[in-house]
Amino acid sequence: MRVVIMGCGRVGAGLAQQLVNEGHEVTILDTNAFAFQRLLPEFSGRRLVGSGTDDRTLIEAGIEQTDCFIALASGDNRNILASEKAKEVYGVRNVVTRVRDPLRSDLFARLGLKTFSPTKFGIDLAHEAVLDATGGQ
Repeated sequence: MRVVIMGCGRVGAGLAQQLVNEGHEVTILDTNAFAFQRLLPEFSGRRLVGSGTDDRTLIEAGIEQTDCFIALASGDNRNILASEKAKEVYGVRNVVTRVRDPLRSDLFARLGLKTFSPTKFGIDLAHEAVLDATGGQ
């Protein structure tokens, strides 16, 4: 599978490495070349400096032949814009978007984007921990 990941933070770097280890063809992009230091030295995927909202960068990344686009930048707006562009302009069938704001995540999921919210996961985990600590009271 050909994958383009936007954002080489902790999640992006870890996911890129995992997908490469599984045999997938991965291109990871970030606006800051320093971010690629998070990748392991043996990372065999492609690194590309640029924005996932920029057409030239996306085309250089191979968006037109990509099976999956994953938006993991730090900002919700950039993630949504890049994901919509990948899906609607370049016809990428599988688009996954991190959205930190749980309300936005629900809204964009209703619009057809596959989203996940680490904030919502954190809320759920904290709630579960509180219930466990208090015996469910």
